[in-house]
This record gives sequence, structure tokens and C-alpha cells, in this order.
Amino acid sequence: MTNVIKLSAADLSGLLVERSISSVEVTQAHLDQIAAVDTGVHAFLHVAGEAALAAAARVDARRAAGEVLGPLAGVPIAIKDVLATIDMPSTAGSKILEGWIPPYDATVVRRVRDAGLILLGKTNMDEFAMGSSTEFSAYGPTHNPWDYDRIPGGSGGGSAAAVSSFEAPLALGSDTGGSIRQPAAVTGSVGVKPTYGGVSRYGSIALASSLDQVGPVTRTVLDAALLHDVIGGHDPLDSTSLTDTWPSMAAAARAGLADGALTGVRVGVIKELSGDGFQAGVAQRFTETLTLLSAAGAEIVEISAPSFEYAIAAYYLILPAEASSNLARFDSVRFGIRVNPEDGPLTSERVMAATRDAGFGPEVKRRIILGTYALSAGYYDAYYGSAQKVRTLIQRDFDAAFSKVDVLVSPSAPTTAFKFGEKMADPMAMYLNDVTTIPANLAGVPGMSLPMGLAPEDGLPVGLQIMAPAKMDARLYSFGAAVEALLEASWGHTLLSRAPELARREMFAGTATSTAFTSTEGAV
Repeated sequence: MTNVIKLSAADLSGLLVERSISSVEVTQAHLDQIAAVDTGVHAFLHVAGEAALAAAARVDARRAAGEVLGPLAGVPIAIKDVLATIDMPSTAGSKILEGWIPPYDATVVRRVRDAGLILLGKTNMDEFAMGSSTEFSAYGPTHNPWDYDRIPGGSGGGSAAAVSSFEAPLALGSDTGGSIRQPAAVTGSVGVKPTYGGVSRYGSIALASSLDQVGPVTRTVLDAALLHDVIGGHDPLDSTSLTDTWPSMAAAARAGLADGALTGVRVGVIKELSGDGFQAGVAQRFTETLTLLSAAGAEIVEISAPSFEYAIAAYYLILPAEASSNLARFDSVRFGIRVNPEDGPLTSERVMAATRDAGFGPEVKRRIILGTYALSAGYYDAYYGSAQKVRTLIQRDFDAAFSKVDVLVSPSAPTTAFKFGEKMADPMAMYLNDVTTIPANLAGVPGMSLPMGLAPEDGLPVGLQIMAPAKMDARLYSFGAAVEALLEASWGHTLLSRAPELARREMFAGTATSTAFTSTEGAV
């Protein structure tokens, strides 16, 4: 079963359809891997255990009875803890929601269940998706499978680490400013932020409602496309959900593998997303990738997007403003923990203040304060209103760029994975990790990160970001699959085949709590 966990979801699907292997066997193999390595990786906050095996047995029985199932039926999947699950805790990485089990499933969770996928558990994340390293999780950080002393990205480091450590073949994440793509880049996995509104946000615990987007985290572009086909499409429960009819993303990814798929494709290189501040090894791998694309027949075009220079400043006004509004619901009354003040009267205001002080971590408090200030009387137009105007300029820069090219590319992150604690004392340094990914969220366009090699100076993964026009997600998958095949042909192997073998490892002192690993059947 060792090799089973290293198969792609597409390959597992083929074996399951042929009944060469059962879903129970596949699920057990991944649960065994979680038990073997997750004390060191800490990708999971909750593991479904017997519940996952029971779901797998039901899929096997349906298949044995001759029922025609979806292409991913019986394949395991991990779920970022920001998504509501009716049968597992949903904490968003925060103490304020510790132990909370929602009364419903998020739409994307319901869709993966209906498609027959097997939920392995919930993955770790920065609290309420605020962070780029998982160091802000209330339950301890996740560790990068390539180097346990380094971050796996954030906020969705748990999902990316679960996939790259072979604990799960598929995962769901959410991306507000790069929380799928940046973790994918630093762990050597594939992550996709769909067009805003293309995948339902219903049941995703909100950070910034105009920026949040749920998407796939996988090891191959085709796997991401297969999962996108399951979770995508209109949802009447989400008022921002697009009503468009979407093509098959899997068909688009397969089309990208055809000979000559890159010939004549106009590839835009964004001048403002390169140069100073980028690690030498990241820049080197990016340049090499552009050379390969040119040799394969693509046309490389330099593009200027001057408003991108202000993307981080605008983002860190819009996001905190929306977060301060969204997180006002955590008031000690409706859900989550309740903490009474140590002395004085038990008024609702004092109980709420004590609860939020105990339940929220430092980064959440920082952004609530910033967002509340930006929305306050006298400052709204100067800060939040101005940031929205910059957002419009960024959208116009994208429109102008896509009138000249078919896709845009950049590094997914300016550096490889940094060491724990390296940027905790400097919030601005942490925020700059998302410099290349934030523009796509502000404009609502789809983006993908896929591996483009290892940086020579540290041997760690580097990611290539691809962006396409809004609603052109299929183009993203077609081009992404072609680039992935081109790179792997040049290497002679997949990137994750060079990842270090993981062994059972004791929990790092001071990085986990007694609640970090829970299961419906007990501790993993």
C-alpha cells in the first residue's frame, strides 16, 4: 500500500473503476500515512478515522452493485477547517470556535460527499485564514514536509502539507489573497483559486467576503481540474455565485496535453511582479521556465501593470475592513466559546469583550482593529474608499493586459519557504509573501500555482503562478497542464518524487496543544 498513497487522484480513480483496489484499501492506506507522519507534519486538526472507512465501504458497495459513480468516487480528500462540516469540528484554526460542530455542510463539502469522495478530516490553518505560514493557528503550526523547520505557507498550509506529504491525494482550500497558491508554491503542490463566484462560498467561514474563494489543492493539474468539476457551478445559497454554464475543467486539462498546445500562446510576464525582493533561485527557475515556454512555441510578452504596486496597500485595507465586520458575529452568544470576566457585572458587553480577548489570537485582533479604524467615521473615504478605487485600477490593468496576451505568469511567491519565527515579529514582512498573489483576488480572476523546480540555494520548491481572464478557468487548466508536462519532461520526473521521505516524528515542543489531533474514534 506504500505506492498507493503516491498515486494521483486520476490514477486512483482508474484503479477504483477497474476494481483493482477498493476505496476501503485506499482510505486505510492514507489513514496509515496520517498516523505515521502527522505528529511531525501536523497537517490535520481532526481525522475522521472509522467514519472515513465506513464511507469508503458504502462507495465500494455501490460500485459492486453496478451503480455508475462519478470519476472521483472513492478517492479520499482533506478539508480545510474553514469549511463547515456537519459531522466534524469546524474551528477556522481559532480557539473561539473550539469544538464547534456546524448543523450543516458547506456547499462544496456536500458536493464532494455527493460525488462519493471520502473525507479524511479537517486541515490546519492560520486563524480565520489570516496569515501566510500557519504560525497563527491556535492549535500550533503545520510543518513543511520538505523541511520540518520551515513553514508550509498559509493560511492553507495544512491542506498543502497534507497533499505534499501523501496524507491525502486531494484537498480543499480557500484563497483570500493567496492562501491556496502560496502554500502550493512552497510545498511543491498544485493549487487553484477559481474565478470569484465560480465555486460556492456557502458554509465557508468568512474572512473577506469580496475576496474569499474556495478551490482545489492537489499534486497534478488534472487532479485539480477533476476536483474543480465536482465543486464548481452555481449555488442558489450563495448570493455571489455566478450563474454561468462552465465547461469541463478536466477536459481542458487533457486538451493541454496535446502536441503543440503551447504554440502561439501569448504569455504575459508582469514587470511589476519580478525583480527586487525576489530570491535569486526563484528568479532563476522563473527565467528557465520562460525559456522552455518560448522553445515550445509560446510568445513571451512583457506586460506593465502599474497599479499592482499598490495592491498590498489596498488589500490590507479592504480585507481588515471586511474581516472586522464578518468577525463581529463571534460575540459569545450564538456559537463558540463563552468566557465570563473575572470580576464585575456580567453584562453582554463585558462577556463579549472577555470572550473575544480569550478566543482571538494576535493577528486576528490586529486586523480587526485596523479594519474598524478604516471603516470609522471620518476615515472611510480616506482609507477604505480609496482602497476600492485602487482595486478598480488593478482590474483595469488586468483588462488591458488580457487584451494583449492569453495568460499572465509570475512566481507564485517571492521566496521559498522561510524558517519558523523568521517573520513573526514583522507583520509587513509576512504580508509581502502575498505580493504576487493578491492582485488576482482584488480583480476576481482565476489563478493557479504549479511547481517549476527547486531553488538551487536551498533545494526547496518554487511555484509558477498562472492567471487567466475572469471566467476563463478552462484556459488556466489547459495552459497549466501543458506547462506541467513541459517541465516534468525537462526534469525527467515529478517534483514531489524528489521530496524527502517522512518518518514518524514526535510533536515539536511548544508547537502543539492537547487538542491538536482529534478523531471521532480518539487521538491519531
